[in-house]
Amino acid sequence: MERFPVSAQKREKLQARMRQLGVRVRDLEESFVRSSGPGGQHVNKAATCVLLVHRPTGLRVRCQSERSQALNRFLARRRLLDKVERHLKGLVSAEQERIAKIRRQKSRRSRRTRLKILADKRLQGARKTLRGPIHPHQVKPD
Repeated sequence: MERFPVSAQKREKLQARMRQLGVRVRDLEESFVRSSGPGGQHVNKAATCVLLVHRPTGLRVRCQSERSQALNRFLARRRLLDKVERHLKGLVSAEQERIAKIRRQKSRRSRRTRLKILADKRLQGARKTLRGPIHPHQVKPD
């Protein structure tokens, strides 16, 4: 297995997880591109961003969280294993369900907000009608 700038224990844990999920190194397609964002001249000149594809499932991961290519390779493999595990266990649908739930909550929030805005508009409209012109028959004699 490749050398990563992490402890031997973490490397072993990664290898064990790959064996457990049935992910082989030869099933991985790895490419490197230049990162973007913070990191200065180093990320602009060195290809530190790692693109990792698991050929059997077609799952893709892009990792550029660190300035070191070797560390990004390790982190990309961990992320890819998380994705493969979710894919194999059918947790992709659970993840989609969680995202849908958040969307519904946000739409409820916005619906409540819309109702409050409409109530405020009605109140403002009622105030405006009181500002209208005064007609002579509306004036009370003293």
